[in-house]
Amino acid sequence: MTNDLISIYTQKEQGEEWLRRYRGCLPVFACVLGFTETGLIPGISAAGRTPEDRKYTACADAEFLFYGAEHKAQYTLPPLAAGASPVLISRAVFESLKIPVHLFNAGLPQPPAVPVIDLGGAPAKCLSGGAAMEITTVHHLLEQGLLWGERLAANIQQGYLIVGECVVGGTTTALAILTGLGIEAAGKVNSSHPVCNHTQKWDLVQAGLEKMMGSRVQGEINFQSPISNLQSKIQNSVDPLQIVAAVGDPMQVVVAGMAIAASRSCGVMLAGGTQMLAVYALISAIAQAYTLSWQPEAIVVGTTRWVAEDPTGATVDLALSLGKGSLTQSGGTPPLLATHLSFADSRYPQLRAYEQGFVKEGMGAGAACIAAHLSQDWQQHQLLAAIEAQLERLSTASH
Repeated sequence: MTNDLISIYTQKEQGEEWLRRYRGCLPVFACVLGFTETGLIPGISAAGRTPEDRKYTACADAEFLFYGAEHKAQYTLPPLAAGASPVLISRAVFESLKIPVHLFNAGLPQPPAVPVIDLGGAPAKCLSGGAAMEITTVHHLLEQGLLWGERLAANIQQGYLIVGECVVGGTTTALAILTGLGIEAAGKVNSSHPVCNHTQKWDLVQAGLEKMMGSRVQGEINFQSPISNLQSKIQNSVDPLQIVAAVGDPMQVVVAGMAIAASRSCGVMLAGGTQMLAVYALISAIAQAYTLSWQPEAIVVGTTRWVAEDPTGATVDLALSLGKGSLTQSGGTPPLLATHLSFADSRYPQLRAYEQGFVKEGMGAGAACIAAHLSQDWQQHQLLAAIEAQLERLSTASH
């Protein structure tokens, strides 16, 4: 069912079957909040104007998603160089459709000021050091993800689970995980910048993976050339959870666990672009390495067209690469879906900025719009009106 509202970029038949199955169903939304010190590097992300702002992005987004515009926030939405937080999109849909929201703290520097399920994780260090998290933390977070995926799915009779995230700097840790799993992802990921900062990301990833391997790779690897020598060293020799511990962030392994467990009994939409493609690759690798049962056909990736059609990334190509890694073959390529939401006609410049490539996605924004199309047959004008109303309430409340 590719209509004017949802596009399917990969695995069309599987994607259409998934959409048919869940038409008219309401989802449950789980959002996993995490943190990596990678997000504090100057210029790495546009999700908060300064490194100091970016420390609190996840807390601010969680608070807005849960309470809405009128609530006096402990953590206010961070100022952005351009655009408005994608949480406005998610909140507009979830509030209107009364979709249940569960927030999980996988590892934040400070507790958010909302009811949140604390998974006992910890923030990740910068991935360039090759020692982002303790392996014991990663194992614990996988267990928590499996547990909560099963719990959430147990309460879903006919519907599906949307799993979203908020991790500033997460497209860089995604690149690291994908590369570590043997997938050629350099130059293909997205970012919150209008033009993706591929070289900056790649330098950090290369540094982190080389440290993980404990030896410098001989000869220079430049960003343009495939990294076959680095990949061949890593491939088949590393447990996927070791890769997460070395260069990942706490959200990734939680969402992987949740999706593995939930896929056994209901549909799952991984809400996001690059980050969720990395999680999907991780699901395949973890399931393969630890012989965990899961249902690949139950899982789709849902995002915005600003991500799927980002001219400075290669999201579709990246999705198609997932089945090619030796550690990720079991899952193949997931259906990549995107909402056709457009802000071209918005009366707000902060929303029109999305059409210039700012922000793009986050906090389950794309998946929320797909859910609105699927369950209530919302059209573009309904989405736009609901999102603009959120922005209007926010500007009224803050004055």
